[in-house]
Amino acid sequence: MNKPGYRLALCATVLAFLVVLLGAYTRLTHAGLGCPDWPGCYGFLHVPHSETQLAQAELYFPDTPVEADKGWNEMVHRYFAGLLGLFILALALQALYLRGRNGQPLQLPLLLLALVIVQAAFGMWTVTLKLWPQVVTAHLLGGFATLSLLFLLTLRLSGRVRSLKTPPPFLPGLAKLGLLLVILQISLGGWLSANYAAMACIDLPTCQGRWWPEMDIASAFNLAQQIGPNYLGGKLDSTARTAIHLFHRLGALLVCLLLLLLAWQLLRAHLARLALWLLLVLSLQLLLGISNVLFHLPLAVAVAHNGGGALLLLTLVLVNYRLRRGTEPRLRYAL
Repeated sequence: MNKPGYRLALCATVLAFLVVLLGAYTRLTHAGLGCPDWPGCYGFLHVPHSETQLAQAELYFPDTPVEADKGWNEMVHRYFAGLLGLFILALALQALYLRGRNGQPLQLPLLLLALVIVQAAFGMWTVTLKLWPQVVTAHLLGGFATLSLLFLLTLRLSGRVRSLKTPPPFLPGLAKLGLLLVILQISLGGWLSANYAAMACIDLPTCQGRWWPEMDIASAFNLAQQIGPNYLGGKLDSTARTAIHLFHRLGALLVCLLLLLLAWQLLRAHLARLALWLLLVLSLQLLLGISNVLFHLPLAVAVAHNGGGALLLLTLVLVNYRLRRGTEPRLRYAL
């Protein structure tokens, strides 16, 4: 039986997924600085369009002329992110009101509220620090974390997804490892996107016609990059971008092998639906990743690849939720 707040949590999860897609669309259309200020756009709550508004925008932001298409891409993302924040606030207030009743989660909604506040700060720093890759990647990971926790809250409130009474002793550990590797792979994908390295290799299965091309690994993963320049378009040289791209490919191979093993073990544990769904989402994500390379990063495919990463992450959350061991009620509802 669904608990109070289930439908609200489900709607928030769907909205969070849409925000992830909109964030990807904003990055891929190079609209991250479509509005040079935050939370508005050239001092307005919308993209300026009248002659008076455009004149004011030019006066206060002379170095960043208005590009309406990019501005609207950024503002639509902010509108939906703001709406998601209101949904999460409502979930937190409801959790406080219903605390202690029928095992209603409390800490998880409050954690989500804290996370979305941090996400807002990272959204601001993304603009004020001119797309600094560390902040862009952290902002992306925060979005995926928000989506995952909302999905977990939805599962908790649904009352329908039960844990296994006696899961195979090795399977929960394998599922946790799979979740960790998917998170690391998403982090690599975020770093690749933030440093504009998606087209560093345009052939498959080799990269630049070689299995191990010239790379600058130290520069590729230097987290002490200077704050200050405008990072739109990226600042790394080609060998560093090649390293990021190739490591993302190697990560995809490792994730694929581990998740295939996990799917096989799920089948052996008589969890065929979970296994088949995992295989379906994994296959879709691999196909989208390959298509990005072969067709030179078409916008629709690149956005879908971000969505596929989100679906794969949610699938691993679901698998781990199903494989969790039964606990005493007071511990079960700790979150």
